[in-house]
Amino acid sequence: MATLTAEEFAQTVRCLADDIGLQRLRDKLVRLNALVARGRAASADALANQLYMLTGGLRRQVPATIAVQGLWSEQMSQRLGEDGEKALEALADKINACLGERDSVDAAKESELDTLLGQYEDQLAEKVGAERARLDMLLKAVPAVAAKLRAMPLATPHSASAEE
Repeated sequence: MATLTAEEFAQTVRCLADDIGLQRLRDKLVRLNALVARGRAASADALANQLYMLTGGLRRQVPATIAVQGLWSEQMSQRLGEDGEKALEALADKINACLGERDSVDAAKESELDTLLGQYEDQLAEKVGAERARLDMLLKAVPAVAAKLRAMPLATPHSASAEE
């Protein structure tokens, strides 16, 4: 898994707060043992900073990491639906086939990987929006693929329902 930057992590928490509501998100995190104090969250950015420190940008296997990843997956599953997830699975398998030893990019398949990443992101962005699509891909990507993603422009969804 790639490591999220502080800004990418903050975007992830802001998206969750937009979907769930800031206080409901904080309450869920408390119930999942990700946070201890029940006080009100001042802002999504303050909550993101707190979670980033606890999780090490999702590098540490602590309850906060598991909670953030679980809540993100839950929100994405709701937006995608079962059919959407299955369609993306096939593309994900093709993307993984472009990786070599130790999750490095196979040099012979680099252009194919770029094409597949673009297709995956476009398809995902149609359902969840460009920002959420990029964040979801970064959350799942190995470091070599994450570096490629960060160098690519964001997808431009063609669907009216993909508003962020």
